Amino acid sequence: MLFDSAPDLAAIELRLRQLLPASLYAEIWVEPLPNSLMRVFEHLRTLQHVLHGYMPRQVLELPPCPGEVRYSWQEGTLLFTDLAGFTPLMEANAAHGQQGALLLLDILNRYFSEMVEIVSKSGGDLLEFTGDAILVQFLADSYESDAAQAVRAGLRMQRAMAHFEDIETPQGKFCLEMRVGIHTGRFLTADIGTPMRMAHVLLGSTVQQAKHAEGAGEVGRVCLTDKVGDRLRSKFRLESLNADLNADHVLVKDDLLLDQLGEYDITPSRRRLSSSLLLDRSPQGLIAEIQEAVKRIEPLASYLSTPILNLLVESAAKRQISPNFPEATVVFVNLVGFPESIDKATSDEVKDVVGSFSRTFALVHAAVRSHGGILQKVTYHLVGSDILIYFGVLDAHTDDAVRAARAATAIQEIVMKLSTLMVEGQPAEVTCRIGIASGFVFAAEIGEPRGRREFNILGDPVNTAARLSMQATPNQILVTEQVYGAIAPQFSGEPLGKIALKGKVLPTAIFALQSQL
Repeated sequence: MLFDSAPDLAAIELRLRQLLPASLYAEIWVEPLPNSLMRVFEHLRTLQHVLHGYMPRQVLELPPCPGEVRYSWQEGTLLFTDLAGFTPLMEANAAHGQQGALLLLDILNRYFSEMVEIVSKSGGDLLEFTGDAILVQFLADSYESDAAQAVRAGLRMQRAMAHFEDIETPQGKFCLEMRVGIHTGRFLTADIGTPMRMAHVLLGSTVQQAKHAEGAGEVGRVCLTDKVGDRLRSKFRLESLNADLNADHVLVKDDLLLDQLGEYDITPSRRRLSSSLLLDRSPQGLIAEIQEAVKRIEPLASYLSTPILNLLVESAAKRQISPNFPEATVVFVNLVGFPESIDKATSDEVKDVVGSFSRTFALVHAAVRSHGGILQKVTYHLVGSDILIYFGVLDAHTDDAVRAARAATAIQEIVMKLSTLMVEGQPAEVTCRIGIASGFVFAAEIGEPRGRREFNILGDPVNTAARLSMQATPNQILVTEQVYGAIAPQFSGEPLGKIALKGKVLPTAIFALQSQL
């Protein structure tokens, strides 16, 4: 056996298990040939490129050791976009199986490819995708040009939406539009979790205010908070919003000529990311390069849920993941307390807040994985942080709704048993609000096919679960009638009647999950 004859490789055999396709792992075990080592090296090099596309540049340039909790305050401008019109486009294609999924992916990836290119040329760092939305960071510099860069990026993105205002499909014509919100300020970035699962999160009111700016704006426009507007009144023409409720925001008037706006911003050069270069093709040289490749890949791999990492490992050679419309049960957890505490915490208390958030994330991820689900990510919300979890995608089970409900009640218990946080010397409460919905979702690797991208799910169940979490009271779990029907033999619940949810024509019947029978 190769591992018996190569002690250096044997030392990382356990680490290679999760990074090699099953066939390649078996090949290197049963056929200890130099060609097998070469294929392992080539696969790891490809996987590293794939994982680079899944990470924000901040993580790539300075990856932590898996399980190392770290944080830092940053100054800059955040740009948040949200896509309007995608839901009807998705629903029209969902009934057409794989053909509809491929068409939908092509449109979505053309959109994201244009946006990612604009972000890159404008000097921004795309931090994350959230469904069909994106969050972009422009770090402050000595010239305080970050806010102006963000506005120019937003205007370029809105102009590029002209390519999607008349989309021809076999199901008819569709139009995609976009809202852009921008806010500037101080925020905290943190890497939290365990060696098995890490997360890169942003905390602080600056993140929430960028989201507020997007929601307050109009499709086709770039909306700024007053703080940003005050900085840029001499550089852009600004307009007041009509609604009195939006008095804290202004819109940018796009009256710039093409040569005034341009296609890019000149930004400081960034450190070039390292990659595997093969200098020694001898067996020992290959083994040494494989060991170094594993060291580079492991920190990045820890930011992905195991089922998604397995999918990328097995599909790395093809560099393609087929989209589909699986039936899923979606759990949306709105975790309130950590983002709100960061801005108020003293320097000594910040460490405790981040540490508590990290422990909570680790416990929540463990609860999700123990029930067979996938924790996609932690993201931002108008209040608190959101955690997207789903069952039935990649790892499907006949009882996914029950598994989702069990995971949700476990998360509820985790949050209710958290140690009290102290902020400004006073106890700060951390609570959760949870929504569960089910139905068919669009599951695909979205983004720029050879650049910044991620595997994610989109669709009505995701939106419904998110809106249910917003309707829930602290530490309450709300489920749709469809979900309750699937779990009723094992859970008790209280019917709460029908409520109006955004995006729904008819009121939705909901139940409050109470206990497991």
